[in-house]
Amino acid sequence: VQLVESGGGLVQPGGSLRLSCAASGFTFSTYDMRWFRQAPGKERELVATIGSTGGSTNYADSVKGRFTISRDNAKNTVYLQMNSLKPEDTAVYYCNVYRLYRNNWGQGTQVTVSS
Repeated sequence: VQLVESGGGLVQPGGSLRLSCAASGFTFSTYDMRWFRQAPGKERELVATIGSTGGSTNYADSVKGRFTISRDNAKNTVYLQMNSLKPEDTAVYYCNVYRLYRNNWGQGTQVTVSS
């Protein structure tokens, strides 16, 4: 399994970013996918989940209404559109798939929200 995140960067409060996660090494279209984040000194937290077909999504209360998770099964890619970003969204964002009784992680992409 390989998960490669991209799209992070520095953005001002109120701005937007779109994260991508390219997946390989497994049958992407049959697995739920998740985005997590980890801020300095804090535990990793679940941000959003999307079902295998893209028909169901769930969000942490802290990002509901601002973030949108989506996927393109033809491209083996999951996305996280982040709007109205706040300084408290600053974290390393990780793509995740739970497969064969284990969590699989990408290397993460840094998102920094600051003026």
